[in-house]
Amino acid sequence: MCISRRSLLRRIGAAAAGTAAIPSLAEASLSAAFGEPWSISGSSPSGGPIRLNRNENAYGPSSNVIATMQEAARTVAYRYPGVESAALRNTIARVHGVPSDHVVLGCGSGEILRMAADAFLGFGKTLIVARPTFELVSDCARHARAEVVAIPLTHDYAHDLSAMLAHSDSATGLVYICNPNNPTGTLTRRRDIEAFVRQLPETTFVLIDEAYHHYLGNSSDYASFVDRPIDDHRVIVTRSFSKIFGLAGLRVGYGVAAPQTARLLASCRLPEDVNVIAAKAAVAALGDPAHVRLSAVRNADDRQEFFNQSHARMLKPIDSQTNFVMMNTGRPAIEIIEHFKKNNLLVSRPIPAFENHIRVSLGSQADMREFWRVWDLMPARHMSM
Repeated sequence: MCISRRSLLRRIGAAAAGTAAIPSLAEASLSAAFGEPWSISGSSPSGGPIRLNRNENAYGPSSNVIATMQEAARTVAYRYPGVESAALRNTIARVHGVPSDHVVLGCGSGEILRMAADAFLGFGKTLIVARPTFELVSDCARHARAEVVAIPLTHDYAHDLSAMLAHSDSATGLVYICNPNNPTGTLTRRRDIEAFVRQLPETTFVLIDEAYHHYLGNSSDYASFVDRPIDDHRVIVTRSFSKIFGLAGLRVGYGVAAPQTARLLASCRLPEDVNVIAAKAAVAALGDPAHVRLSAVRNADDRQEFFNQSHARMLKPIDSQTNFVMMNTGRPAIEIIEHFKKNNLLVSRPIPAFENHIRVSLGSQADMREFWRVWDLMPARHMSM
């Protein structure tokens, strides 16, 4: 079903007349497509739990991307993704100003992590990561029979690059740096990472995960290794369409690396990578920078409100640069997680080495009001922070 501009505006106008809340363009587009009211939030239309556990964009993709997905479902869903994958790879290359042979596609950036583990790890090899960080690459390394060395973050929640370097040797096949880091939402300084890479053994590759790149404001401590690359074939940078672009359900991501490194990664990929609808949606998302900017502004406002609410309750959130916040609850995190689960709301699972912390994805305003309502239902107890 094609969504006309007139139909879209009519639905927005009707919603504005009938309620105090005006739906987003994505909400109005979905409502028009499916013929029923639709809310972009952590909860499903069927009344499932509010999901604040996966760092999704609570406002969804842009109306342009939704229209592209609908058209693709009608016209190319029966096709294998060769032409569409090539178009996406070329678009990514053009956006970043690199040749297309620097780009590797994956079913989410998580598949690029899996490719890297298969390409550079194995029995007798070592992966070095932070603790805590995104755990998927460690799981892939263990599956490949590699050893995983996890180095605690520094006191200000940056990667402890000095300690990571001290544990690096000729057996270190891969180092993983998630920047900003998940689950802490914190930065490791660009200049420190550059110095670290230069000192690593020549056979060690470095995977820099920039899944949350678009949520960052201006910072002298940060610059993307895609947009400002260094001349080192060992560096791989991953990006995802699952976060600010709002396409988590379509599973599309990519890596950018030197051609010889990209070929090694691609040798470990599935025969058919990104599906045709996801590929077309991702191209449309890259062509809609206004939606990215709007999502970043909304997220900054929502994050500040989360800080305001947590400080009012004497809680201690970590200063996040992303679309989630990790905070000290003052009590065992498992108690908090179970309390929210009983009240139909999901937050992250327990975080290794941070027994009193939870990570909360930023949802819609309605979702976050419910989060704090449920928080305030918890029985009072002495909190030792």
